[in-house]
Amino acid sequence: MNSHSEEAEAEAAHIPEKISPQEIARRRDFRDILTFTIDPEDAKDFDDALSIRKLENEQLEIGVHIADVTYYLKPDSELDKEAFRRSTSVYLVDRVNPMLPEKLSNNLCSLVPHQDRLTFSAVFTFDQKGKIVSRWFGRTVIHSAKRFSYEEAQTILEGKPDEGLRQLTIFPELDWALKTLDHFAKQMRRERERNGAIGFETEEVRFRLDADGAPIEAYVKARKDAHMLIEDYMLLANKEVAWFIDQKGNNQQEVPFIYRVHDLPDMDKVAEFARFAAELGHPLNVDTPKQIAKSFNHLMKAAQKDDRLKLLEPLAIRTMAKAVYSTNNIGHYGLGFTHYSHFTSPIRRYSDVLAHRLLERNLDGKVYRVDKAKLEEQCKHVSAQEKKAADAERESIKYKQAEYMRRHIGETFEGIISGMIDRGFFVELPESKAEGLVDFKYLDDAYEVQEGNLRAVGRRYKRQFKMGDRVRIRVVSVDLQKRQIEMELADSE
Repeated sequence: MNSHSEEAEAEAAHIPEKISPQEIARRRDFRDILTFTIDPEDAKDFDDALSIRKLENEQLEIGVHIADVTYYLKPDSELDKEAFRRSTSVYLVDRVNPMLPEKLSNNLCSLVPHQDRLTFSAVFTFDQKGKIVSRWFGRTVIHSAKRFSYEEAQTILEGKPDEGLRQLTIFPELDWALKTLDHFAKQMRRERERNGAIGFETEEVRFRLDADGAPIEAYVKARKDAHMLIEDYMLLANKEVAWFIDQKGNNQQEVPFIYRVHDLPDMDKVAEFARFAAELGHPLNVDTPKQIAKSFNHLMKAAQKDDRLKLLEPLAIRTMAKAVYSTNNIGHYGLGFTHYSHFTSPIRRYSDVLAHRLLERNLDGKVYRVDKAKLEEQCKHVSAQEKKAADAERESIKYKQAEYMRRHIGETFEGIISGMIDRGFFVELPESKAEGLVDFKYLDDAYEVQEGNLRAVGRRYKRQFKMGDRVRIRVVSVDLQKRQIEMELADSE
């Protein structure tokens, strides 16, 4: 399903590039207010921009501006049907399979700098203490003054901007804007943590590819304040949109909406996980969902200092329910939110397209209700497509990890024992996060896996291998088709 259908491409081709003055006149105009985007270095579709300005009474107005995809994407058009069928863009290591044709995703809807762009915005007024005193949702027009990469924005937050940035005439405003936004973002983050949000910091692996798409370097993506700042404002917009719609139906029948929900964890799985954490010397209190959240956060902090505990993070995530889309708002456990939706990435997620359409028809005092059962069907389809995309992305990373390790057959590395099965144990390598299997049959003893797959003990010599142990291994072979890496111990014992 790589390329879009001819009908969809033809519809995209007919969309005018110029925005009519009549359309601009219908919108709230943000073009004179300092606005910018922050995205990965290699991003092509810029979904979101932030604006900030001082108001008279020392209050600040912060705008979260999202590409107005629904202005271009008309219900029941071929483009729309195809976007719904896909439901999501798929990001493989070496290519993107976009939900929308390129003309929309990388051009018309992308919030590129120095161009007027149509947006759907959530605009907040903050008082000096960082409290939100008012919010406004609606269609807008923006003009981004700067396209930052995360790395570049980070240099400003750290007070180390390069000469090129300093030379910009608007540098003083950008400097003030980023630092102010960061200050409020950190406040929101602390508040989320107080309300029981779980700060999962899973390590994402990235690759540098050569001209043929073969991986020549693997590294763990750094997450710094610039990344988190954007995330915090996206969470704010997503939460506030969901709250706004929910309140609309409060005193009468509900207004059906697409919520992003996350159920409570499975208590049995959590209890098993806690036993394992205690084995690694990190006992957890997991009696109630609130305590689980607290314990997991504590664990994340400890894992930043102790590499062995990092193993526990993916396992902790596995005890969690999966977040899905639903019309039944049960809240979002992992974020500690009672209301949450996806509103901030309509270029790459159809859930956000649905959210935009429903929100738009419930603004300006209007109340609009869709058929809840039909919307629930759409939620199920979008959730299923999202899962397929996540699986494909994971497999793509595994494939590239295997391809990368193929260059290192015969070499030795230090890794951490990350899993046990009856046949042997898995070892994860630090830079590439690649996992390989050390088969017991290559060792000088018969090993028995004990205690819920936490350790293996040799019958004759009683040598032990435990989860979290550091070991030196040699890469023996790689099966690309199966995405499997075989390893052996490299020590002399």
